[in-house]
Amino acid sequence: MPNGIDKNNRLLLRFFLAMIIGASLSACAAPPPTAPAKISLTVFAAASLADVFAEMKTAFEQTQPNIAVTFSFAGSQQLAQQIGEGAPADVFASANAAQMSAAVRSGRVNEADSRIFAKNRLVAITPSANPSAINGLADLAKPGLKVVLADKSVPVGQYTLDFLQKASAAEAFGLNYASAVQKNVVSYEQDVKAVLSKVALGEADAGVVYATDLVESAAGKVRRIDIPAALNTVAVYPIAIVKDRPNTAAAQQFVAFVTSPDGQRILQKYGFLVP
Repeated sequence: MPNGIDKNNRLLLRFFLAMIIGASLSACAAPPPTAPAKISLTVFAAASLADVFAEMKTAFEQTQPNIAVTFSFAGSQQLAQQIGEGAPADVFASANAAQMSAAVRSGRVNEADSRIFAKNRLVAITPSANPSAINGLADLAKPGLKVVLADKSVPVGQYTLDFLQKASAAEAFGLNYASAVQKNVVSYEQDVKAVLSKVALGEADAGVVYATDLVESAAGKVRRIDIPAALNTVAVYPIAIVKDRPNTAAAQQFVAFVTSPDGQRILQKYGFLVP
């Protein structure tokens, strides 16, 4: 009987020793490898780039899975001001050269780093129902209309003023065309998407936006009136890295992708003209 008890004790002792040794070995084993943290890249971009850059992000992150892109979309003048005030942007994509120059003057962008990556053009729009029976550009001057334009501080707003001045110098429109259209303006918006939204919702009879704003989501809500090339202004879009940020290499990779053949094909898909 005592021998049986001793045998059981020995078995229990061996069992506990095995557990202790196993736990020690587990504690000493190397932890499983962890994936490296992604680089966070912040891109400040003109509001008119929202749709195309969403697809650009997906394509870029497939080629660079270690980089996560976040966008801040607004009027280029707002973004340039924020960059000048020290906002944490890694890349700036503007809808005109003037706001890129403002970022250069702030000291945060090198002028030599700026590259034109896309171009755009203007179109006039009305709600799809067109209750005011606007059938051509000349009708924008009809008294009593509600017209919405972008503010002149916004690139598309200045381009619109250029169009109105060109039209006023054309015999088909007359010298008073620009002033007549401006008398119909009920609001000046801070970015082009606000102009598009107000017209699409029927809050305005007409507006002027970029051709690329008429993507599928807006196509059924607004009616397009083309502006002839002689009266139009080709908008240029420069892009550059912000020089005082820690993610310069990742920023350069994003800019390189936007200007690459793959990036340019995406831009063309959304109606942009490529340089």
